Amino acid sequence: MYYESLKSFPDDFLWGASTSAYQIEGAWDEDGKGPSVIDMAQHPEGVTDFKVASDHYHRYKEDVALLAEMGFKTYRFSIAWTRIYPKGTGEINPKGIEFYNNLIDELIAHDIEPLVTMYHFDLPYALQEKGGWSNRKTIDAFANYAKTLYENFGDRVKYWLTINEQNMMILHGDAIGTLDSNLENPEKELYQQNHHMMLAQAKAMILCHQILDGAKIGPAPNISAVYPATSKPEDVLAANNFNAIRNWLYLDMACFGRYNSVAWSYFEEKGYVPEIQEGDMEILADATARPDFIAFNYYSTATVEASRGNDDAKNSTGDQQIVIGEQGVYKGHTNQYLEKTEFGWEVDPVGFRVTLREIYSRYNLPLIVTENGLGAFDKLEEGDVVNDDYRIEYLKKHIKQCQLAITDGVELFGYCPWSAIDLVSTHQGSSKRYGFIYVNREEFDLKDLRRIKKKSFYWYKDVIASNGAIIVEDKN
Repeated sequence: MYYESLKSFPDDFLWGASTSAYQIEGAWDEDGKGPSVIDMAQHPEGVTDFKVASDHYHRYKEDVALLAEMGFKTYRFSIAWTRIYPKGTGEINPKGIEFYNNLIDELIAHDIEPLVTMYHFDLPYALQEKGGWSNRKTIDAFANYAKTLYENFGDRVKYWLTINEQNMMILHGDAIGTLDSNLENPEKELYQQNHHMMLAQAKAMILCHQILDGAKIGPAPNISAVYPATSKPEDVLAANNFNAIRNWLYLDMACFGRYNSVAWSYFEEKGYVPEIQEGDMEILADATARPDFIAFNYYSTATVEASRGNDDAKNSTGDQQIVIGEQGVYKGHTNQYLEKTEFGWEVDPVGFRVTLREIYSRYNLPLIVTENGLGAFDKLEEGDVVNDDYRIEYLKKHIKQCQLAITDGVELFGYCPWSAIDLVSTHQGSSKRYGFIYVNREEFDLKDLRRIKKKSFYWYKDVIASNGAIIVEDKN
């Protein structure tokens, strides 16, 4: 849609950026922290583990000061479940409570709103040994963990996120490192785990609304618009299938308290129907289990074509989507109209606007972007200079689309790209960098872990100071 003039970003717009505990904190076994599934996972050869990461655990004050210098209005971070409950349940670890109290207080002292993710892939390993998300006891363990967070931090934290990218854990758990390789029927078991996660999320939302007055809570899936490869009706139908399986299954449950009908039919056809116990659907349908907003991560769109059931439906569409497709349902397709990053991710800023519009028109809830960014092999040049113009260009194009979506009528209240500072990528190590701040380390050489401001640091500082006004208007 062409506009003569664009709406401005709201005056109270939450500009910030995001990280996760295991990718940034380090100190993986210090001060009573227990091991998570990430800590115990096998890491690709030539890629670092997460034991030190960016050493944020010991350097959080320096890091928060840098975020404040950029002008952050909010900072999205996750709490490591195993810092609070080393074994997932049982005794609370006071040192874990102390660390996050200190981090939250430091943020507030710099006028930065804490935006807290409860769970970002790092299930306590002690729970994994008991079946992980396949074990219904993990539902109540998560609810108890959420209650502990509310009781200890809820006086200062007003924005909560439940589970980061639940849909990616179900669809691509092998790439993320959260899939149990011993599962006999992985798809059926994963959708059973998904049902348990949805119950855990619902219980956490109910507790939040019961315990915290004025707090807001939402899910944080990875959502992307799905394009049909052509206008052929069968391709459009395939895109509709994948949209239901990839996106709406997760948000329909959170927002409407019910399973998406197309996704449920898919379960029935494929034999993936989860076991639902008495009382489950009542918990999921509870009015107080509804989110106050939707947070979502966006990196690219997906494109699919029809699969008749007698073809090899699997096809890679770039790193973010990994390999997608299922016989008789949809087949992954490369989008010839999109550029790709050096990691093979399709770059689609306009698709970002499409995604924003689709989510808002379907659910009519305020939105906040909790991940969006460009991974690259940044180079530290002489004089502590990192010229990441490619990152600036990427973010500029996506922020433009945010403004266009706001002009379209989308209620967008925040933008937190990935990532605030360099951290260890989930399956591609420390060489793949996303941050506004360079961390001076390599895969297996920690060097001095010095923080260095990239060119994008200064650019984003100006974006925030102008409330997005420096983004050159493009009315198309």
